[in-house]
Amino acid sequence: MTAPLQIAPARGKLGVLLVGLGAVSTTTIAGVCAIRKGLAPPIGSLTQMGTIRLGRRSEGRVPRIKDFVPLADLSDIVFGGWDIFEDDCYAAARTAGVLEQGHLDQVRAELEAVRPMPAVFDRRYVRRLDGPNVKKGKNKRDLAEQVVADIRAFKDTHGCDRLVVVWCGSTEVYMKQTDVHATIASFEKGLEDSDDAIASSMLYAYAAIREGIPFANAAPNLTADIPALLQLAARTKAPLAGNDMKTGQTLMKTIIAPGLKARLLGVRGWYSTNILGNRDGEVLDDPESFKTKEESKKSALDYIFQPQLYPELYKDLCHVVRINYYPPRGDNKEGWDNIDLVGWLGYPMQLKINFLCRDSILAAPIVLDSALFLDLAKRAGMAGIQEWLSFYFKAPMHAPEVYPEHDLFIQLMKLKNTLRYMRGEQLITHLGREYYD
Repeated sequence: MTAPLQIAPARGKLGVLLVGLGAVSTTTIAGVCAIRKGLAPPIGSLTQMGTIRLGRRSEGRVPRIKDFVPLADLSDIVFGGWDIFEDDCYAAARTAGVLEQGHLDQVRAELEAVRPMPAVFDRRYVRRLDGPNVKKGKNKRDLAEQVVADIRAFKDTHGCDRLVVVWCGSTEVYMKQTDVHATIASFEKGLEDSDDAIASSMLYAYAAIREGIPFANAAPNLTADIPALLQLAARTKAPLAGNDMKTGQTLMKTIIAPGLKARLLGVRGWYSTNILGNRDGEVLDDPESFKTKEESKKSALDYIFQPQLYPELYKDLCHVVRINYYPPRGDNKEGWDNIDLVGWLGYPMQLKINFLCRDSILAAPIVLDSALFLDLAKRAGMAGIQEWLSFYFKAPMHAPEVYPEHDLFIQLMKLKNTLRYMRGEQLITHLGREYYD
């Protein structure tokens, strides 16, 4: 056991600023408002419903996570954000069509009070969307400064003690790191020059990190995971998490694939297709945005199966991912997976999964948990990449010298052990010899 970390108490209000007040953000905000009123349980939220074992199994110490670590209370959260459309959260939620009208009406006043600030937006990075509520500036440095001003004004206006920023905007076009991303100096010069390699999401990340505010990326964009912003986060002590929230099909992959690998069953092919009709589906109908998502969705199996260690089982795996925009389906996504397995003596088998899920319903508790845990990390003095939050993301941020962990169950162990470490409790190894020796 180690000494517990010094964690500042969660006093006062926590401002949660969401970039993009679309389906995911409005579902998150409406859900938190409903939970605060006792209208619904916080299903899917580890921070609100999860427990954590402390010490030996025989001790019976299993508190709720929210009672074990000092998380911000839901009643202390104040929501705000940016969007390219001018609708308040109630109107935006009706447009998104995720929640039923009766549920929205129960929290209508709270939702109408959340009005979007003008957004930084450039159609070169998200080609299928456009809207009128957009900032103007002489260059990207000017736009970033406007976001900083928004953050400071929101904090003052709402009397917030702390802030968290979460990118919940659409998937941007596929980008790779360039020289402009290498250092803080090169990045800030790129802002002055309005360098094309600096996408809109990077401006929000830069603004938040410069202010020392925790930042999470809920999309697969290249955003905060560039050397310049990692250096800036180290300087300002801003915690970071991302990328791309793990909701539907990839959630299933990170549950099923570890089980297949644990039993050393071979996999010859894994074909995945999605039917999705919301704004996210429309954006991903653009090949360049889809490529960004595809890279995020396809990486999990490579790291879970480790074909370099098990070539006879996984070396020639054929992994195909498709996303099909189908407007009638709305936010109710359907994911189909066909898995071609190889068992004892090389005999073939198949596994088929049909996941009829609600994308934003799965995403909302992840947004909430990411915000609360990042705020906790900030108060505990934990800066930079928070790998223990990889549990929530398809393409987890990680140190450059190690591979990302994608196994959902290892990720959960990492998360809970980090919480135990924070509080000076014994880490759980699951060895279990203490009961028998």
